Amino acid sequence: MAMNGAGAGAAYNARTVEEVFRDFKGRRTGLIKALTTDAEEFHQQCDPEKENLSLYAFPNEHWEVNLPAEEVPPEIPEPALGINFARDGMAQKDWLALVAVHSDAWLLSVAFYFGSRFGFDKHDRKKLFSMINELPTIFEVVTGVAKKEVKDKPSSNHGSNKSKLNSKARGSESQARHLEVMPAKDEDEGLDEDEEDEHEEETCGACGRGGPSSLDEPWILCDFCETWFHMKCVKVTPAKAKQIKQYKCPSCSNKRARGM
Repeated sequence: MAMNGAGAGAAYNARTVEEVFRDFKGRRTGLIKALTTDAEEFHQQCDPEKENLSLYAFPNEHWEVNLPAEEVPPEIPEPALGINFARDGMAQKDWLALVAVHSDAWLLSVAFYFGSRFGFDKHDRKKLFSMINELPTIFEVVTGVAKKEVKDKPSSNHGSNKSKLNSKARGSESQARHLEVMPAKDEDEGLDEDEEDEHEEETCGACGRGGPSSLDEPWILCDFCETWFHMKCVKVTPAKAKQIKQYKCPSCSNKRARGM
């Protein structure tokens, strides 16, 4: 559902909290792609010699760098303006983190703009914020804070369950650090409560998603930063993963390229 298709003066149909949250998640995924797996392309598009540029994302998980909307007032809140001017004035990782902070603020402003436009009451607003707050912020994903929090979170079964994941990923030397597909839940048996809690803690370093909804997706582990990724998020096929002896994620590859 795309919520940005109507003009500023058009009548809006009522939307549910769940629909606004889906819009939020789609835009969030697009922004995370721009700042992680597509970071080099995003960096190139933000030429400081160009006019004021902004980073946009859409409910279909796509992103684009573009000039601000000419419509006044804009149809929905606008993202931070002039992100390209700061690009060459700081380290790339710091610049990406700065854009991530502004992107988090923009996402919240869009979500609660829709909440106001669609007449959400205080219970709906609280529900929407609670759903949003369950996800790591874009800043946490881009800087790796979200993964560190998962690793540091105390859990009596964390070590044993983590080793179960790693043991599945270490079937042979050529696949030493790769987990192709997490086991899907059986209709009759299912995961026990401890294992399900542990899977909920696993999040993709690119899109930030994880938990039971991702159990049937192929994953791969970076040998350098030890972060898990959905293979589709880092554009690695299961067939290619079998041939990789040491996998290096896009962030680690960028660090090496910059001599960091």
